[in-house]
Amino acid sequence: MAAGLAISLAHPGGNVTGFSGFGAELSGKRLQLLKETFPTISRIAVLRQPTSPPVLLQTTEEAARRLGLQISPIAVGNPGEILAGFETAIGGGAEAVVVLPDAMFWNERARIVALAATYRMPAIYPEREYVDDGGVLSYGANVLENFRLAAGYVDKILKGAKPGDLPIQLPTRFELVVNLKTAQAMGLTIPASILARADEVIE
Repeated sequence: MAAGLAISLAHPGGNVTGFSGFGAELSGKRLQLLKETFPTISRIAVLRQPTSPPVLLQTTEEAARRLGLQISPIAVGNPGEILAGFETAIGGGAEAVVVLPDAMFWNERARIVALAATYRMPAIYPEREYVDDGGVLSYGANVLENFRLAAGYVDKILKGAKPGDLPIQLPTRFELVVNLKTAQAMGLTIPASILARADEVIE
């Protein structure tokens, strides 16, 4: 809706519908989890795609103010700018990284995870695939669950339903995934309270 692609969630209109893999409101939860996991951090870099809906950064900034954190938005528009983005974050004194949802970041997740490890910067990601590839923390919707549910919409559309009449579905199942093996390799300590709350711990 913020991007102007849909009129509303209940009746998107036009030829658009689908299942959201993330919500802007999750930015606050990710920042909270990052702060709970690493209590001493106060300055966080936020990797963002400059063409993403502004609401993603806005809600992150609002959450940071509530939590007393300083954030530094780092615009990364293409894969060639990822390294420079990390260098800018380090140069600005960032102690941790939040990666906002974006298809380009997801496609480049192995490189992003590797750079976070190289600079020993704890990071939280929007999808568990980052953690499967060696990231420290992720919190977000269960993507596979969305794929399964989307199959039902495909069936309805093939049978004649108009996409614009089908509500856009928001995620209902979220998961916190922790890669303890990566954290230990980076010399990071994950509190027992976070490990107990995690839906999955990779050891």
